Amino acid sequence: MQLALSFSTLLASVLVILSATDSGVQAAPAKRARTITLPLTRLHQNRGDVHPQVLLQQHINRSQRRIARMKGVAPPSKRDLEHNLAKRLFIPPGGRPGTIEIEKRFNRQGAKSSVSLVEEEDETPELESLAQHAGKAGKVVAAAKKGKGKGKGGANGTGNANGNTGTGAAAAASNLTPAITPTAANSLGLAIEAQDVGYIATIQMGTPARDFNILMDSGSADLWVGAENCQSESGGDCGNHNFLGPQSSSSFKDLGKQFQVTYGTGNVQGDIIQDDISVAGLALPAHTFGVATAESVDFSDNSVPFDGLMGLAQSTLSEQGVLTPVESLSEAGLIGDAITSFKISRLADNKNDGEITFGGLDSSKFDAQTLVTFDNVATNGFWEGAMDSVTVDGTDTGLTGRSAILDTGTTLIVAPPADATAVHQLIAGAQDDGQGGFTIPCDTNASVALSFGGQQFAIDTRDLVFAQADNTGTTCISGISSGQIVDDTTWLVGDVFLKNAYFSTDVTKNQISLAKLV
Repeated sequence: MQLALSFSTLLASVLVILSATDSGVQAAPAKRARTITLPLTRLHQNRGDVHPQVLLQQHINRSQRRIARMKGVAPPSKRDLEHNLAKRLFIPPGGRPGTIEIEKRFNRQGAKSSVSLVEEEDETPELESLAQHAGKAGKVVAAAKKGKGKGKGGANGTGNANGNTGTGAAAAASNLTPAITPTAANSLGLAIEAQDVGYIATIQMGTPARDFNILMDSGSADLWVGAENCQSESGGDCGNHNFLGPQSSSSFKDLGKQFQVTYGTGNVQGDIIQDDISVAGLALPAHTFGVATAESVDFSDNSVPFDGLMGLAQSTLSEQGVLTPVESLSEAGLIGDAITSFKISRLADNKNDGEITFGGLDSSKFDAQTLVTFDNVATNGFWEGAMDSVTVDGTDTGLTGRSAILDTGTTLIVAPPADATAVHQLIAGAQDDGQGGFTIPCDTNASVALSFGGQQFAIDTRDLVFAQADNTGTTCISGISSGQIVDDTTWLVGDVFLKNAYFSTDVTKNQISLAKLV
């Protein structure tokens, strides 16, 4: 009885203490140690309408503009870029096999909106957002093509929390190859666009929630989709895509502020708004991001397979001046840390197992024994790491003191001229084309490896061979090109390399991790 009385007294005392503290103090929300993963989908589009030499120069031009903006220096002039492209268009007497009518290349794939030899270049001073996630090596990141408030597919979203790419008009028209269901919790699959050109996931936006196909870009820091009143710079609306605005979403709120982002090719501008979004089932109510009211012609074509762009560099780069979605998820306690991890799949493998994971790493995708973590040496919000060495078939090129900007929004690897030459001198049969590109035998077995944190990562020869250079089937274009905008030591390393490694970034610790894939 005495024991019962003591226990009752103790219990009453605890209740009194709790009631006293309840009036003024609230416990901080517990942070869920969770990761979220989204499938990344690939998209197929033939490039038969663009000669491979033209395609190569377009990638080189984009990469030069992209790295210039990343480093905060003036990009090459439009005249210089057009001159570089014109040199590749020289037709010798008798004609050149495989030549085609010159057309303005849309986004990553060849497009039919012909106008000039080089994509329109925004002459405005770079808006540090720079990231173009799309014309890869300068890839146009761009993205959301949205048309008027009516937008086809604008109300057809199914709110697929698993992140599988939706079946809207944009995806269907562009032959987007969907990713398989992600293996990790809180993940989205990455669909693959064209020949490993872009990587796209599906998130939900608005009330009611609708699916939006979003291009994932580690080289920029703004999230945006097309506005219901979006207009193309070429005239008319922004194409057959999903749009967001007050007509389609009851939770949409215009904040009365504007933003503008310039990418490697093209640009967008519009309004900063708040609306509900969901990433792999994790809700961010009243999240702040942008809707594009105007898009350059490069982004307003019906063939563009995505509705918007998610920049995943650090928010210090944001033109909208807001947190990135991964930073917001971490701040809300929905994931453990502001970590973004990429497993980029290769079209030729036919696995479609690309995915993007927020909050951690998906250990089923990489060999833990090869995982290395190193500091981000960039001071402006991009992801740049010290590169230990570069080897070809085990032979060291002797390149030291180099750094590499790792960018999912770039297709090629772009190295300073002397470095690119040093690499190709060790590849049997390689030739310098004198214009920033190199050719290699299509059947090359050369193994080029980049080393970070003491770990070597070899590039699959299928990635090293970018495209056939001519109709012979024996000479191909190298996935490593040259370009110098900043200095003699900085490389821009895109998907030619990143398809061969598990790539993770940590905003909180300002670190980068790489590991060999399994």
